[in-house]
Amino acid sequence: MSESNRSHILEHLYRNGVCSRAQIAQALNLTPAAITKITARLIDARVIEETGGIEGRKNRRSIGLTLDTDRFHVISVKFARSIVQMGIFDLNGGCLSSQTLPTVTDETIGETLQAIRTNIQTYLEHDDSILAVGMAVPGPYLRDVGRIAVVSSMQGWRKINFLREFADRFRVPVFVEQDARAGVLAHYLFDSVNTCDNLAYYLVGEGVGLGVMENGELINGSLGAATEIGHISIDVNGRPCDCGNVGCLERYCSAVAVHEEIVKRRLVAHASSMNHARACTALFAGAQDGDRRAQELVQEVGHYIGYGCVTIFNAFNPQRIVIGDIMSQGGARLLTAVREVVNQRAIPELNDSTTIALSHLSADATLAGGAATAIIQFLEHPSTFFDVS
Repeated sequence: MSESNRSHILEHLYRNGVCSRAQIAQALNLTPAAITKITARLIDARVIEETGGIEGRKNRRSIGLTLDTDRFHVISVKFARSIVQMGIFDLNGGCLSSQTLPTVTDETIGETLQAIRTNIQTYLEHDDSILAVGMAVPGPYLRDVGRIAVVSSMQGWRKINFLREFADRFRVPVFVEQDARAGVLAHYLFDSVNTCDNLAYYLVGEGVGLGVMENGELINGSLGAATEIGHISIDVNGRPCDCGNVGCLERYCSAVAVHEEIVKRRLVAHASSMNHARACTALFAGAQDGDRRAQELVQEVGHYIGYGCVTIFNAFNPQRIVIGDIMSQGGARLLTAVREVVNQRAIPELNDSTTIALSHLSADATLAGGAATAIIQFLEHPSTFFDVS
């Protein structure tokens, strides 16, 4: 119960800023004595601090308490098949620095893992305020095992056990989450517009994934592999997928699938020598410049993404769907195509009550999601990080 109360106090300060002890007690339905005891330990451990006087009840002056979100930092690592990014974030989701590692292939995964370990160690040596490392990895991620079950288009990642590679190597704890679930955590914590308690983050990048929050809680599944929308078939006679299914959504609207179409249709010069993200960015630029064939492919991709939205409506009934990652760069043209399909195929009441938007976080949602994964652990389990018992 004490850890739960500590967590509630930290989360309240995180969400509301400076508060008095009396305000916290009233909001959390705790006794003033309990608040005084718990906050004293948090202050002693330098997790929170007192500010100057603030206006309290009946115009009386009270001492404010605050969680300094600029003071503590976390490291984030985003794994996306051929792309690995790293960054340092403050607790508000502000990206203090970031870097993209050299393009990864099946043959260079080992080198990439070593580079990540080296970079994390360097970050830790230069920043004593870092609390934890959060990692966002492609799904379906088997959370208790520490391994990805399927990684279409780059199977080498299946051989990697992320817990074994990273969990006990540093002075701070390491937490691993499926990339789309990390993305929905990022929007839940950092996005002042597209946040609510029933939220879906629809990741459409090198893979296709989904993270869903139901009443403020992540939907995980028994193995941690729930909400894998990328491997829902939209064509029973369709393209084969590495997961063993056919016609998977991922085979039609992921950056990998779109890159294949770009090369096949000869839409972008030298596309075969580009990585997936660069080829898709070039496609979107061509569409913006009036290339009719590029516009047709963007609309086609938007329709496929829309089929996924209809499935999200029917399976999870969120209040908001936020589309992010590489394909969201298609912008208004892509979103219009998504909505065309939704308007045709969704149950009207669900369509009327659900907002669909593109992610507008200042940092990549999955990279920010790695940070959010670590921050959530800090807020929910402060005794893991500080001696506050």
